[in-house]
Amino acid sequence: MELGLDCTQHQLSWDGLKERVLYAESAGFDGAWVFDHFKPLYGDPSGPCLESWTLLAGLAAVTERIRLGPLVTGVTYRHPSMLATEVVTVDHISHGRVELAIGAAWFEDEHVELGIDFPPARERANRLEEAIRVIKLLMTEDNAIFEGDHYRLSGATFNPKPVQSPHPPVWIGAGGEKVMLPLVARVADVWHGFGSVQEVTRKSRIIDQHAEKAGRDPSSIGRSTSLSISEPWDEVRTRANDLSDAGFSYLTVDWPGEGRERVDEFVTDVMPEIKAG
Repeated sequence: MELGLDCTQHQLSWDGLKERVLYAESAGFDGAWVFDHFKPLYGDPSGPCLESWTLLAGLAAVTERIRLGPLVTGVTYRHPSMLATEVVTVDHISHGRVELAIGAAWFEDEHVELGIDFPPARERANRLEEAIRVIKLLMTEDNAIFEGDHYRLSGATFNPKPVQSPHPPVWIGAGGEKVMLPLVARVADVWHGFGSVQEVTRKSRIIDQHAEKAGRDPSSIGRSTSLSISEPWDEVRTRANDLSDAGFSYLTVDWPGEGRERVDEFVTDVMPEIKAG
């Protein structure tokens, strides 16, 4: 089992966030994650919240081993051609340690406040699929051509290509069963889901079914979900073990409200068991 630490940058300065990520690296976490929002989700809505991809570039420059990514990039926030160049840039700064986790976006109030279009759910899902195709083309081909309903490429070339071949892993954060999970099955390298063990296990099986229909080996799609460490340690261990049994190979540990001391205790007393299990 691999473990990432969700370092969520809302209400944090650069120095505070950097400290969390360096701590995650020294403590043995496999990944450190930020989120992709322009305002805090909790606490003072006017508090600090650094932009994710420029932040990841800075973090890539001050870390050595840990993998880095956003949970998850909203497809509505950037044109996919721009996002592709940002991801490749971070991939080079990090020497191949970036993950591209992306989703259809959900925070409508943020879009309204900042003047960013927020299309209906099905259009956002369609944009997501097209965006992933555009990003993969720019990362792997020169003179790329694409004609979609929302995005176009006309002989587009971007260099350098990524350090990771053919491109950084594409994670999709999704839960919708009619549109989003079939999309995961078609194009994702990793699915990140949310919910109880029973809920994510059921949805994981739906992905298996759609992957087979799409001609993909279901086992080629990694499975990830979150792990709260605010509950009693026996409950934390049980959830991790049950998720492992259900085929999940990556857990993102939520930064707890109890603070650094709770994470220290997890790292010392619980993390070795989960990683070994």
